[in-house]
Amino acid sequence: MSFQNHNERREAAEAAKKAMLEKFKNKATAPVDPAVAEARAAEAKAREEKRVAAEAKRRERVEMEKLQRKIAAEEKAQAEAEAVRVAAEEAERQRVADEEAAEILAFEQKARRDLKYAARKARQAGKR
Repeated sequence: MSFQNHNERREAAEAAKKAMLEKFKNKATAPVDPAVAEARAAEAKAREEKRVAAEAKRRERVEMEKLQRKIAAEEKAQAEAEAVRVAAEEAERQRVADEEAAEILAFEQKARRDLKYAARKARQAGKR
C-alpha cells in the first residue's frame, strides 16, 4: 500500500478511524435481550455486594491492625517507663550507697587522724 502524498495518508487514516467507530457503534446500538440485561444486572449487583463485603472486611482488618499497633505502642511505653523507674531506683540506691561509703570513709579518716593525734600527744607527754 503506497501513498503518494501526505493528504492521501491523512484521508486513509480518517477513513480507518470512521470504519472502526462505525464497527463499535453498530455493536452498541444492537438490541439487548431483557433476560440477558437482567442477568447482567444481577451479576453486577452480586459483584458490587461482594466488593462491599470485601471492603468492609479490609476496613475491619485495617482497624484491627491499628488497634494492635496502638496496644503494642502502649506496652512498649509501659516497658520503657518501667525500665526508667527501675534505673532511677537503682541510681538512688547507688547514690545512698555512695553517701554511706563517703560517710564511712570520712569517719575512718577522722579516726586515723585522732589516733595519730593521740599517739603524738602520748609521745610528747613521754618526752617531758
